[in-house]
Amino acid sequence: MPLKRPTGAALASEIASRTGHVFSNMRLLETALTHSSAVKAVSNNERLEFLGDRVLGLVVADMLLKQFPDAREGEIAPRFNALVDARTCSRVGLELELDRYMRADAALKSGGQKAGGNYLADAVEALVAAVYLDGGIDAARAFVLRYWQPLALMVVGKPANPKGELQEWIAKSSDARPTYAIEGREGPDHQPVFTVSVQVAGFAPAQGAGSSRRAAEEAAASAFLVREGVWTAERGAA
Repeated sequence: MPLKRPTGAALASEIASRTGHVFSNMRLLETALTHSSAVKAVSNNERLEFLGDRVLGLVVADMLLKQFPDAREGEIAPRFNALVDARTCSRVGLELELDRYMRADAALKSGGQKAGGNYLADAVEALVAAVYLDGGIDAARAFVLRYWQPLALMVVGKPANPKGELQEWIAKSSDARPTYAIEGREGPDHQPVFTVSVQVAGFAPAQGAGSSRRAAEEAAASAFLVREGVWTAERGAA
């Protein structure tokens, strides 16, 4: 039986122990932890997620410049992209145990790590924004550094960019450009699944699916690269 979601002072205390910030505006904290799928929710964390993405990017960029003062932009950029990626944010969300504190559709929360990754990543960004609005940039920086600084010390390879690599591979032999088209959309609004095809003149189309149009386009490009032998199957599945 899942643990009951804490509220009020208990919620504030547990979040403070994880973020290092004691909220004075509990409504702001509750909003950050409310997904758009939550039943009877008056507000949700979508706007906070938008702001949190920018605050996180600023703090991480500043952190990397200070941590690697002699690194060139081309060395820092891949590390930055990996640190602010949804997968990293989801990983932080799991470390924070945000699934215990989120208000969200039961089906979404019961889907496990794979299904809930996106909503946890969004919640982490919303929480960053909430800390920033409640305590200022110093509080937000302290929270971000607490979780992202250890990750920055790890060796980070260049993140996969299937759409970019497909474009570069095609450009070596022709002027053709890949074109992407949505073939279908299924599932509820809070957890959609898009199917997208990619077409390149002279080649059979390839398809991919994902929780957003962008993710589906990347999956289609990956499938194309694997089929044509440009990528290994292991890399395409990464």
